[in-house]
Amino acid sequence: MKHVLTLLAVLLPTAALAHSGHEIGFGAGVLHPLGGADHVVAMVGLGLWAASPSAAGRWAMPVTFVTAMAAAFALVLPMPFVEPLILASVILLGAAVGFAFRAPLAVALPLVAVMGFAHGTAHADAASGLTFAVGMIVATAALHGLGALLGLMLHRNARRAAGALTLFAGAWLAMAGVTP
Repeated sequence: MKHVLTLLAVLLPTAALAHSGHEIGFGAGVLHPLGGADHVVAMVGLGLWAASPSAAGRWAMPVTFVTAMAAAFALVLPMPFVEPLILASVILLGAAVGFAFRAPLAVALPLVAVMGFAHGTAHADAASGLTFAVGMIVATAALHGLGALLGLMLHRNARRAAGALTLFAGAWLAMAGVTP
């Protein structure tokens, strides 16, 4: 628990810098999700949530998120309210983990797909390029894996506490006016 609080304390001051502009290239894509609390908390939160349902959910939820994010990169479609959707994804993922919400995959996967599409849409522009998208997808999948690993290692109460921290981090980002 102490390590999670330390991680949040280190990451939250960088939250406002998370979307200062996209650079081009694989390395920039990999680093981008690691540079802002909204990304880190949402991706790790999804991994935490994926660790709690069935074994199928452990794979299906992160794969659905990454697939939807990749689709958003490929389609480059405008999406209304993308920033509030991203912040809502952090809050919802935190609530799902914190309250040990076990949704059937038929409910969870469409919700996860919308979250992934929103995260991809926020970063899908022609200037970033394919290599940026691939780098961001790789880093996103790694953060999902980190969250799932933590979720499998943590005691149920510690996992729920991590979910509560995710929920509060999302609320803090929203109240601080951080735009994803």
